[in-house]
Amino acid sequence: MLGFAARRLAFAVASVAAVVVITFLLVHAAPGEPMLGTADRTFASPDVIARQRALFGLDRPLPVQFIRYAGNLVRGELGTSFVLHRPVSSILAEALPHTLLLGGTALVASLLLGLAVGALQAARHRSRTDTLLGAATLVFYSVPVFWLGLMLLLVFGEQLHWLPVSGMRSAALEDGSALARALDVARHLVLPAASLALVQAAAFARFQRSALVESLAGEHIRAARAKGLPERTVLLKHALRGALAPTITLAGLSVPYFLAGSVLVESIFGWPGLGRVAYDAIFARDYNVITAVALVSGVLVAASNLLADVAVALADPRVRLER
Repeated sequence: MLGFAARRLAFAVASVAAVVVITFLLVHAAPGEPMLGTADRTFASPDVIARQRALFGLDRPLPVQFIRYAGNLVRGELGTSFVLHRPVSSILAEALPHTLLLGGTALVASLLLGLAVGALQAARHRSRTDTLLGAATLVFYSVPVFWLGLMLLLVFGEQLHWLPVSGMRSAALEDGSALARALDVARHLVLPAASLALVQAAAFARFQRSALVESLAGEHIRAARAKGLPERTVLLKHALRGALAPTITLAGLSVPYFLAGSVLVESIFGWPGLGRVAYDAIFARDYNVITAVALVSGVLVAASNLLADVAVALADPRVRLER
């Protein structure tokens, strides 16, 4: 077990390092420069731009810039934003909890909904319910997340006025009670989280249905039914546990989807998270912020994959981690 964890941890560290190196090279190789990333600097004189480049060390050769950046990264320093003139660590500290709230809510909601729909389809295998739910999951699985977000915003925000369409909090409730502020954040969270969750829930449901149908055909299920156990017990206690592995693995692999989807969803709904920071940094060519976002995303993906492997082993006793 310890050997497995050590190998996976080493692989995760190597993967994150590769992400940082590739991102650093790509953002520096792209045409343009961060000194011209905002409208107020577009007409700056060459002397002003040269002084700014020297200030941030962008006038040095690329290998020297990378060695300097890597050295600062080892010491836990992420640099300073070229645009906001703030430490990148403080920018991420403000935005990351908001993205974790959005992505975590969407992941849990999509997993629970996908498991429920998949189990219902497997229990009603080849029935009209199975066919209708299969068609619905296929539709949602095929819908782009940004389009779904816009439709939810239009229907439930602009037309019905049931839910807020932008931001994370209402200014009128800033001085309210803790419960009122929490409920306000929850209302703002519904639409962006639903935009991410509905698409991924369809994927979970399709995987779970296939795994459960295969599990229900196993010999241990026939033995459980021969003992006279209720069908619900057979499905939930015996079949579902053995069929969770593909869905749990998919949940771990879906973290990049939630991170990538948050860039679009947070921009659509004005959610102040990591995706919004990445979106603004890309257009402003803020090198340090872009690379830091890639670093944090790589760490989250590596950690989620490791947790998914452990969860699979706990859910299915037949799975054994390699020694």
